[in-house]
Amino acid sequence: MNKTSVVLTAALLMGAISAHAADTVTGEQPPVAADNPIGSFSWGGYYVGVNLGYGFGGDGEINSIGQLGPNIANIETGARPGSVDLDRDGVLGGIQTGYNWQSGAFVYGVEADFSFADLKDSGDFVTPQINTGLAQSNVFNSEIDYLGTVRGRLGFALDRTLIYGTGGLAFGETTSSVDMFAPTGVKQFTGENSDTQFGYAVGVGVEHAITERLTLKTEYLYYDLGDETVNVQAIPGTGVAGGYDSTFNNDGHLIRIGLNYKF
Repeated sequence: MNKTSVVLTAALLMGAISAHAADTVTGEQPPVAADNPIGSFSWGGYYVGVNLGYGFGGDGEINSIGQLGPNIANIETGARPGSVDLDRDGVLGGIQTGYNWQSGAFVYGVEADFSFADLKDSGDFVTPQINTGLAQSNVFNSEIDYLGTVRGRLGFALDRTLIYGTGGLAFGETTSSVDMFAPTGVKQFTGENSDTQFGYAVGVGVEHAITERLTLKTEYLYYDLGDETVNVQAIPGTGVAGGYDSTFNNDGHLIRIGLNYKF
């Protein structure tokens, strides 16, 4: 699935829920439990909103193995890095929509969100060439360009304040690349992979109703989009052969705030 397909799918999903919510406002309201012993505010119904956050951390370890004998020897002797660490971080922002049901103080529902992201990190890891000891450059880069989730939510309402846990599907576009250079600066090996990855997200949050229609939330999520292996191939004409398989871990943490309009 390419980036355009995922964006269109997310937009259609959110648009369909929002349109149905608008119809609900002008028509018959869906049943919402009237029994609320904690307070008078009801969390039931459709909502749409926007969010802004910061992503960081996760397991940034990248492990590389050689494909042929000389490549394997380079890893074993430290002439090429067998393991390096990157720490993707950056901002992200987007939209969300969902629906809540309420039974007494318990609130449960489903939420979908989509955010454009600028989560990235890169590093140049220098290693000594076999025999000569001359410095060789090894550049690793990891990025996440967008991130979306479709999650269930379960919470406990203290009238206008909702405390909840959440978990479900996560997806995002990842770009991972490796470039390895000779001591002269000539690029000898290169590889890049850009694809939509799928995994999961879990977290917790607090949401507060600032008016009858507007709610403000703070949320933490851990996401894991799985591993991704890049084939770092030898560049013809550079006097090297084979290549390396470099495996990236695509997970991390998000802290974000959101503003919702409740229908």
